[in-house]
Amino acid sequence: MPWKHWSAERLGIVLAVLAALGFSFKAIFVKLAYAVPQAVPVDSVTLLALRMAFSVPVFAWVGWRASRALAPLPRRDWLVVIALGLLGYYGSSILDFMGLQYITASLERLILFTYPTLTILIGVLFMGKRASRRELGALLLSYAGIGLAFAHDLHIAGDTRAVLIGAGFVFGSAVSYAFYQAGSEPAIRRLGAAHFTALAMLVSTGATLLHFGVSQPVGALVQPTPVYLHALGMALFSTVLPVFMTSAAIRRIGAAKTALIGTLGPVLTIFFGCWLLDEPLSWPQMAGAALVLAGVLLISKRGVPAVSPSPSAVHPLAKPGTPSA
Repeated sequence: MPWKHWSAERLGIVLAVLAALGFSFKAIFVKLAYAVPQAVPVDSVTLLALRMAFSVPVFAWVGWRASRALAPLPRRDWLVVIALGLLGYYGSSILDFMGLQYITASLERLILFTYPTLTILIGVLFMGKRASRRELGALLLSYAGIGLAFAHDLHIAGDTRAVLIGAGFVFGSAVSYAFYQAGSEPAIRRLGAAHFTALAMLVSTGATLLHFGVSQPVGALVQPTPVYLHALGMALFSTVLPVFMTSAAIRRIGAAKTALIGTLGPVLTIFFGCWLLDEPLSWPQMAGAALVLAGVLLISKRGVPAVSPSPSAVHPLAKPGTPSA
């Protein structure tokens, strides 16, 4: 096989590109599932429950393997895992899925991709950190880009209220994941990336299934075959595979370079949204994407140790894959 002869750097770059491709396709899978013809379209809670159910066996297996030789987690670490799992895998995902019922996949990805700058804001507001000029510039660029894309969607939408609601849900998703990212770094150092990711995924799955159980009838799980296929594709190609591809890329080329390649995500989502969902493509939208990417690039240049997977490497939307979305 040709990749066996590739250098570690070349293989890492390919893996990072494939991971960005997988995360960027998450919103496409969601929109395709919502568009499946039926009397009552699948709702966000049911779709998320299907996604989790399809992906959790892999993460459960990874968690079991990663924890075989480890001592039981103390209560403090369990509380941290539960809180972060609810924020990063359950809270951000359910808000994102709800938002995609109202706005385009392109706008969703751009709004969701503000989580690096939101993480900086959280550090300044709640953790006593200071923002550098570069970080402030990144904030301005990112939100100027969101403003352009948002104005574009408002202009083409027949229902301004729907765009506002959808953008609010997705921005809430980005905030939820930013809190997850800000708090998960020390947990990953203590527990390891694979162990922490698997446990947080199990917490999220439990919360998702509980949410489904109290809000939906069991019959809601009966869906047309295309909905199951889109949920399975989302679980496999936009959650499980991108997570492990990102981790493998980080081992080969470092977290900083992997994060830079991950900025392809919003552009890929815009392209797929135009191609597969017939979403409109305009110069203001592309300019907004460029500004958001410029802001993320400024944040990413801060540098991250190459041997330690970043929290963004394990996002389920980004998604989840972006962020992934």
